Amino acid sequence: MPLSTDQCERYSRQIELQGWGAEGQERLLGSSVFVAGVGGLGCAAAVYLVSAGVGEIVVCDGDVVERSNLNRQFLYTRDDLTRPKAPIAAAQLRRLNPDVTVTPVIAEIDRSTAGGLIEGADLVLDCLDNPETRIALNRAAIARGIPMVYAAVAEYTGYLSFLNPPATPCLECFVGGTRPAVDPPVPGCTAGTLGTLEAMEALKFLTGTGRTLAGKLLVVEGAVPSFDVIEIERDPDCPACRSL
Repeated sequence: MPLSTDQCERYSRQIELQGWGAEGQERLLGSSVFVAGVGGLGCAAAVYLVSAGVGEIVVCDGDVVERSNLNRQFLYTRDDLTRPKAPIAAAQLRRLNPDVTVTPVIAEIDRSTAGGLIEGADLVLDCLDNPETRIALNRAAIARGIPMVYAAVAEYTGYLSFLNPPATPCLECFVGGTRPAVDPPVPGCTAGTLGTLEAMEALKFLTGTGRTLAGKLLVVEGAVPSFDVIEIERDPDCPACRSL
């Protein structure tokens, strides 16, 4: 539908971007994004997707708020400890923008659930911290032909890519097999930076503006600091996407 007067004013600064315009904003309002994980990455990514006016956002997380989350997961407070993350995050996000429908899902993402959870999404954001869960999400996205934005963080380092096989590598082409889940040390600024960059990749894809990191891996070294872009290629023997 055409933008209202209120929407034209609300989104005016981004509508002015080359190639975005009213049509790009209307595409955003008609888009659906699945945010897998509402931790450090997901909190930042979801805030900027909601603020930009992505019409439907599903925030999925099976965890509860823990005290160790509070240094980087800014949608929660001490009053939320032991409560499920997804409904709290959704309630906070809804306050930011009445144009957006935010649906919370309390669920664990695994190989049996991932496909059903992402059904109908235009884009998936991998905001997870568990390698095995990431691979389950990767397989589900491939099976349904849904592009995915990947990010990971540890200490001051972050990684980011836009995955849409067979046009690009999938996650398993360059990450490899499953590994034990770990809880790496990470400051909030690292997670916030990479989550924000995930939102940027999503907005570029959904509006058709700029260039995504398709076929590339962005490596952010915050301690140095440096930003490097590495070319990545499909693995012909990849167990996830070799049949595409």
